[in-house]
Amino acid sequence: MTEAWTWSYEDADGGAVTGEPTTDAAFPTQSDAENWFGEVWRELADAGVAAVTLHRDGDKVYGPMRLDASV
Repeated sequence: MTEAWTWSYEDADGGAVTGEPTTDAAFPTQSDAENWFGEVWRELADAGVAAVTLHRDGDKVYGPMRLDASV
């Protein structure tokens, strides 16, 4: 059975954010998903993403995790 690890993205008001640099891609492992996030979180924040949530097969693993450093 293959797992699908995905992210969801929220703006400061809790609304969904889509489009570049977000991705709908599913990652095969939690590590792959977190590594991708580690590489692009600044770009996400610059694009208006205020928080992210990690999901495994559609179930919430953790989040929302804020992207600003002041929290």
